[in-house]
This record gives sequence, C-alpha cells and structure tokens, in this order.
Amino acid sequence: MSLNSDAINGKVCVVTGAAKSIGFAIAQKYAEQGAKVVLIDIDPLVMESAKSLADKGYTAKGYILNITNRDAVLQCFADIVATYGDIYTLVNNAGVVDTRPFEENDEAILDKMFKVNVYGTTYCIQGALPSMKKNHGGKIINFASKSGKTGSALMAPYSAAKGAVIVLTQALAFEVAKDNINVNAICPGITDATGVWSSVSRGYVENMKMERDAIVKKFTEKVPLGRLTNIQDVVEFVFFLTASADYCTGQAFNITGGREMH
Repeated sequence: MSLNSDAINGKVCVVTGAAKSIGFAIAQKYAEQGAKVVLIDIDPLVMESAKSLADKGYTAKGYILNITNRDAVLQCFADIVATYGDIYTLVNNAGVVDTRPFEENDEAILDKMFKVNVYGTTYCIQGALPSMKKNHGGKIINFASKSGKTGSALMAPYSAAKGAVIVLTQALAFEVAKDNINVNAICPGITDATGVWSSVSRGYVENMKMERDAIVKKFTEKVPLGRLTNIQDVVEFVFFLTASADYCTGQAFNITGGREMH
C-alpha cells in the first residue's frame, strides 16, 4: 500500500498525549490525510489543540482524560465510537518520565511510571479493541522507548515500564492477529523539542553536573547518523505503521539514528 494513498481517509484515529509536541504532530498528520482525529490528554490544552485543527476544516475532537482511570477511559472510548464510528488507529503516546539516582526511587515514583505508561496504555487499548474487533481490523501503535530495550542510567523505573510496554505489545499482537489488528511499538531515542527530553535533560544536568549543551553533545556522539531524533522522524514512522505496514505486527521499531540495532 502506498503512503500516498487515502488509506486513512474518513477513518477514526485516536492519539493520546495529543495536546502538544509529538502527539499533536501525529494528530495533525492524520487530519491532513483526511482522518477523523480524536485528541486525548490530561492537559486541558488538548481542547485548544483540537479546535485549532477543526478551525482548519478538519474533523477533530478533544477529550480531557486521565488514562489511569479505567472507568473513565472506557466511557471516553464508548463516546468516541458513538460519535464517529469504529476506531481504526490508536496511538498510545501519553507517558511520563522521571530521572533520579536508583536509590531515590520510592513507591510513588514506581507507581507513577507504571500507572501512566503501562496501565494507561492497557486501558486505552481495552477501550479501542471492541470496535476494532467488530470491524475486523485496526492499527495499535504503542510508544515504548530505546530505554525499554537497553535501559538508561538514572531512569530505571521508566526503563522498566517501557520494557513492559514492549512485551505487552508482543503478547497482544499474538492475541489479536486473528482479528486483523496490527500491534506494534516504536522506540524513539532522545527526541529533541519534546517534554520528555526537557525533563530528562534537566535531570541529567542536575545529576551529572553537566551543562545541557555538553549533555546533548555526549548523546549525539553515540548516534551513527550524528543527530538526535526529531519529531518529524517519529511522525512519519507512525504514519507508515498506520497507512501501510500491514504485514508488520508484534515489533518494537527503533527510531534512534542507528544507536540501537536490535
């Protein structure tokens, strides 16, 4: 299937963590390709973001939602289906990160990393699956991380949670293949101009006692392609998994400029 086709024209695409940054950029890409786009975020800014797309003539609706509340998530997805019809694509972009020495990780940090990154992803999938199964098809794209494959210093709970997302993706792919539903994960490296990188870089500045520019240089030197990931790299790969890649499922794709190759 060509990426220039109308593969998602008129189809319902749901993106979590869509108020800004990568999530909004994905939603905008979908809208530009004719999809009915639903933007979900705990940040009330998501309503303005959805309106900005609707004001351009696209079909877009925002929901303020805490994805760790299972009942609220299931109700939200029921409303989406009632409003727009069966869901074709779910992008689980919503997530949180934390950076600190291992000894400082307590129950609250562990709970936060797993409740948002793993529980929230699970609940959103549970909300979308019934309509995908009814329609005998769909695409689920989960945001993991290169940290979920190799681990990252000062980010143990986050790395563990993203590792769980990868295995969740693989298990679900086996389960729903018979329903013609593709389930994949993406594992971006450090992605510039995002909230995650802003948080991580602040943590590294504090814990490694280095200036931000020195930290960027340190990480960039490890990337064969010589730069950090940018938002458009991620957007275009997500669109590829949505509009094509029909024979790909259960995979965790690196978007790291060659830093990880497994």
